[in-house]
Formats: sequence, structure tokens, C-alpha cells
Amino acid sequence: MPEKHLICTFFVDQLFFGIGVEKVQEIIRYQEMTRVPLAPPVVGGLINLRGEIVMAIDLRRRLDLCDRPVEQLPLNVIVRTNDETVSLLVDDIGDVLEVFKADFETPPDTFTSTIRPLIKGAYKLQGELLLFLDVDKVVDFSSQ
Repeated sequence: MPEKHLICTFFVDQLFFGIGVEKVQEIIRYQEMTRVPLAPPVVGGLINLRGEIVMAIDLRRRLDLCDRPVEQLPLNVIVRTNDETVSLLVDDIGDVLEVFKADFETPPDTFTSTIRPLIKGAYKLQGELLLFLDVDKVVDFSSQ
């Protein structure tokens, strides 16, 4: 039996991304954010998640994509890493998909040097590619 994985999917600037469901704590609507002075541009701000202060990372900025239109509010994908709970700001939520290891390929050489280290690879789905994010590297922007 082929090895299967469950992937939580979402969209950022019309690109189709996913992360393993085991990393996702929850998905919530837009939350008011408190700006963080002197924080890197990838930090959208801090949100209060039922009493826990959570850093929100703007995936558009993290992936070096164009800024979100002002009228479009992001959604929060709350993820757990080894060290902390973080919110990833995304444009839209997809589905939870079952993917097969045989459909996985390493990142193409055409990715920019900014995006390439953040993508583990891509799953070939019917009619589209699902870019698989490395959540631990996405939340570690200390080298930026």
C-alpha cells in the first residue's frame, strides 16, 4: 500500500500551498493584530488567541510575493512548531487532501533563492501542483 499523507491546503497570491495536518492547530478568521515596532517586515503583528500571544507571519512577504490588497483580510492558519505556536497569514483556505508519496518531487530549480529553502517540494495533483511548505523554516526568519 502506498504511503499517504494528509495535507492542509491554502492559497497565497493564487499559489496553492500545503502543510502536514499534524502541524496545524486550527484555522481562524482575521484577527486584529498589534504591530511590533522594529520587527522584520514578514511579521504581520501579534494576535491574542484565547489569552495566548501569537506572532502572525505574513506568508506573502515571507515568500517575497506582492502585498495583499488592502481590502482583502487574511485568514490565520495556526501552526505548531517545536518551539512555539505561530499564525501564518494566508489569502484563502483549501481542503484537507490525501496525497501519495509517489506524487512528491523536490523543488524545481526555477524557484527563486528566497522561496526555494522554504519549500520541501511539490505534489503533482490532477491539473495543478501543491507546493509543500517547510513550516519550521518558514517561521525561522532569523537569517533574513
